[in-house]
Amino acid sequence: MFFLLGLLGNSLVIWVVVFGTRLRNMTDMCLLNLAIADLLLVCSLPFLAYQAKDQWLFGDAMCKIVLGVYRIVFYSGIFFICLMSIDRYLAIVHAVYAMRARTLFFGRIAAAVTWTAGFLASFPELSFISIQNEDSGNFCLSVSTSPEDDTNTHFWTVFSTFKMNILGLFVPLFIMVLCYSQIIWKLLGSHSSRKQTIRLVFLVLAVFFCCWVPYNIASFFKGLELLHIYTGCKSSQAIALTLQVTEVIAYSHSCLNPILYVFAGEKFRKQLLRLIYRTPCVLCQAIKVFIPQEIVFGSTYSGSSRVSERTTTV
Repeated sequence: MFFLLGLLGNSLVIWVVVFGTRLRNMTDMCLLNLAIADLLLVCSLPFLAYQAKDQWLFGDAMCKIVLGVYRIVFYSGIFFICLMSIDRYLAIVHAVYAMRARTLFFGRIAAAVTWTAGFLASFPELSFISIQNEDSGNFCLSVSTSPEDDTNTHFWTVFSTFKMNILGLFVPLFIMVLCYSQIIWKLLGSHSSRKQTIRLVFLVLAVFFCCWVPYNIASFFKGLELLHIYTGCKSSQAIALTLQVTEVIAYSHSCLNPILYVFAGEKFRKQLLRLIYRTPCVLCQAIKVFIPQEIVFGSTYSGSSRVSERTTTV
């Protein structure tokens, strides 16, 4: 379900940004790269879901590719959300300065830096990816295995767990709260009423909090378990079950991003409808029947079409 929703939503975002808006500024660049990161993440889900149900049957090369991509886009997607928050902060709070800073050129630089940061944040897990033989079968994992040194293995496992808490939750949440609090303050101080924008800000924060906080709390307790601070057979089983459930909730964020950051905007919806009208595919032609032209092109288009009809009649 998440795979289909994420695949459809993020593919539509990429389609509209590339062929509709055609990458004009930093916002377009952020939306495109966030959609690419989310799309790559959801494409890895069928492989991971099959492994969770049975075992890894896709070979060593696919193991490194799938889990490597998953690790990189996991952090990159969150970092692009932070970049989106900063971009919105500049656009609303520092509108004059933002005209120079939010260009497509700086957007490309910011995107390259964000992908690099996501790649670096994925270490050392990337170097540990391999197929490991266990009693129940073969599994593709990114856990350090050092039979000669259990202490080293234990250290990197704990390090990776708490690193995810810091880079995957605390730092992004701090940036988002800082940026969006300034945005709300600016909007409340302005004479124009922008209640819809303020509601969207709270919705973005609430969705990020609800999707990622449970998974990070479960991961935190997993780290405590590895440090032998939180022990017990029942607690270990509870943590494992909680991790599975909260991880699914975290994955849902990749499906919600297109709705929160793109589909909520009227400009994007119009671009999508215009692309549907202009694309000669069979599905698009079928959808066009149910969409009035006035909605897509505005009242000006409908008025001009009526004039042309009258001229033709005369």
